[in-house]
Amino acid sequence: MLKKERQNFILHQIKIHNRVLSSDLSQSINVSEDTIRRDLLELAEDNKIVKVHGGALSKSFHGSSNSNHVYAVENKKLIAQKAVSLIEDGMFVLTSGGTTIIELAKALPENLHATFITGSLPAALEYVHHPNIEVIIIGDKLSKDSQITVGGEAIAKVKQIKADLCFLGTNAIDIENGLTDNDWEVVQLKKAMIESSAKVVSLAIAEKINTHHRIQICALSDIDILITELPKDSEQLKGNKKSGLKIL
Repeated sequence: MLKKERQNFILHQIKIHNRVLSSDLSQSINVSEDTIRRDLLELAEDNKIVKVHGGALSKSFHGSSNSNHVYAVENKKLIAQKAVSLIEDGMFVLTSGGTTIIELAKALPENLHATFITGSLPAALEYVHHPNIEVIIIGDKLSKDSQITVGGEAIAKVKQIKADLCFLGTNAIDIENGLTDNDWEVVQLKKAMIESSAKVVSLAIAEKINTHHRIQICALSDIDILITELPKDSEQLKGNKKSGLKIL
């Protein structure tokens, strides 16, 4: 694989999953981690990604709420519109972080009265613009990479909550492995969010379906609803539907 092809592949993976590990990229395209690190450094110097220890982040995931910088933003807006239909007045809603969650925050109708609880700083900053939304921030240790609160304090606070709905921004989902991620601390927080919620909803663009990362968040059976931009009878979703998962 030529250097340009390799770097285009890396960029595409970062756009889809928001965060990637050098070791995973190395295995995917069968090159050394040193080669991957050099590629990531070049892409970061060209201001195309954010280089972090062990891998890289997409620029939109790292802090920009400008929809023009978000990969597959129209698909994420469609997912957000479907998700909004599940929210009712008076609900307590837990949300993770991620670019699809940001689009959900932007799509909330002005007449909605609800309480949103999140550890995501970018999501919280979107929620506060809403006239009738109460916003609760959980935790006190902020991950600089993902801009979400992590650690024991955040998990302890989540466990005190009984939420009606939990919306999870999803990096990878497949039938065998369920929901997976590659950030240990974020995974632990999402596990606690699932345990504290009456209904759990996974938000994922279609390109994340049938992909997996190294750390499992939960089995597919722990998710109540999967929302993608695809029609619910799409061929790509048939396997998930057969598993008993509700598709929107």
